[in-house]
Amino acid sequence: MLHHKGYETFLPLYASRHQYARRSREFELPLFPGYVFCRFNPLTRLPILTTPGVLQVVGAGRVPIALDQNEITALQTAVKARARMLPWPYWQAGQKGRITDGPLAGIEGIVIGVKQLVRLVLSVSLLKRSVLLEIDADCVSLV
Repeated sequence: MLHHKGYETFLPLYASRHQYARRSREFELPLFPGYVFCRFNPLTRLPILTTPGVLQVVGAGRVPIALDQNEITALQTAVKARARMLPWPYWQAGQKGRITDGPLAGIEGIVIGVKQLVRLVLSVSLLKRSVLLEIDADCVSLV
């Protein structure tokens, strides 16, 4: 509905496989359940709030707070590159890593594990939510 009203929206999804008795099925689920990212002027948020399904705008009280553009750009780049992502608990501590090669070059996140694949966490600070990204260790360097 927000897109049809002319707003730029972003709903990152991930693939989840559910195993039934004899078969499995893959679903696309939101990385951040209950949240849709939308670019709008905070002074004119009434059209957003009157959209069916929208409960509130994230912020401090009645004052909307903008998300960090680098965090959204990192998520959009990972979605466009079809990187394997999973919802992940929000981490505040840990080393930061930067992807140096490939279509995700320049993205920074928190490194939480290194084996054959580096597990890099991309976070949206305002929502206190994160996404796990798995990428080849040769493509990541510590910041």
